Amino acid sequence: VQLQASGGGLVQAGASLRLSCTASRRTSSNNAMGWFRQAPGKEREFVASISWRGGDTDYADSVKGRFAISRDNAKNTLYLQMNSLKPEDTAIYYCAVSLSSATSRTRSSYRYWGQGTLVTVSS
Repeated sequence: VQLQASGGGLVQAGASLRLSCTASRRTSSNNAMGWFRQAPGKEREFVASISWRGGDTDYADSVKGRFAISRDNAKNTLYLQMNSLKPEDTAIYYCAVSLSSATSRTRSSYRYWGQGTLVTVSS
């Protein structure tokens, strides 16, 4: 499975962006998906995760209430709506497909990774 992330860009603090991640095909099992991010000089960190059917979501405390994860299984596409962006949200954002159908915050739970899309938030 190949993942293509898009939607990143340069915005001012307080703005919104929507990231998309399209999978080349559906996996053989019903997999959860997630978003992670990596800022310069920092470890890749969990941002949000969504279960296969979309009924369960999980967010990092730093984005809770500002970001919303969703998916359209018919289109093999994952989304991340990012509102009220802050300079500390600046990072490369990666989408990933999990090994299971349940949400997870653990990087090792994810099998397939996209190439990343850069989000830069200026103050």
